[in-house]
Amino acid sequence: MTATAARYLYLARHGEALPDESGLSEGGRRQAVLLGERLRGAPLSAIHHGPLARAAETARLVRERLGDVPLRPSAPAGDYVPYLPHREELPPESADALLDHLALFPAEEREQGPGLAREALALFTGPVAGDEPRHELVVTHNFLIAWLVRAALDAPEWRWMGINQANAALTVIRYAPGRAPAVLLFNDTGHLPADLRWTGFPPELHI
Repeated sequence: MTATAARYLYLARHGEALPDESGLSEGGRRQAVLLGERLRGAPLSAIHHGPLARAAETARLVRERLGDVPLRPSAPAGDYVPYLPHREELPPESADALLDHLALFPAEEREQGPGLAREALALFTGPVAGDEPRHELVVTHNFLIAWLVRAALDAPEWRWMGINQANAALTVIRYAPGRAPAVLLFNDTGHLPADLRWTGFPPELHI
């Protein structure tokens, strides 16, 4: 029997982006540097990141604080709609609002997203082969973090909606052999000062 070991999956949403999303704002760059400082003690073997500029720049700034950790661009770590629910799956009182919200996203993100989400589950989740635990960081976007947290909790597929992550916040999931996935941290902004927390959220969700 092939030996397996635990995977520790670190998930971070990119730093705050410029209005045109061409890269990070000044605050977003500060967030990325502080995230890198937070992760200095983690034995990361790789930093995966989505292809868009705001994720790639965040990953580079994090890596500068960590040393020689490989950067790995990854389409499944990108920005897309991971699952399109059917109306009958959704709570009747909110089905119309949820479906209307999804309809606002570009067709490409809606059509290609479910396939990329399946790839992300295959690439980034579950125990790993061998005897040594693996620690990996994925710098990505709000929707993929929501999708992976939903999967770890074995919630219905549509329930990725409503799970939100602040810019440069940290979530950690452990996948240990023979055990259910464990969400060790979620949306942790302890490494960020007050003025850099909760960006990426509407004002009513700032705590």
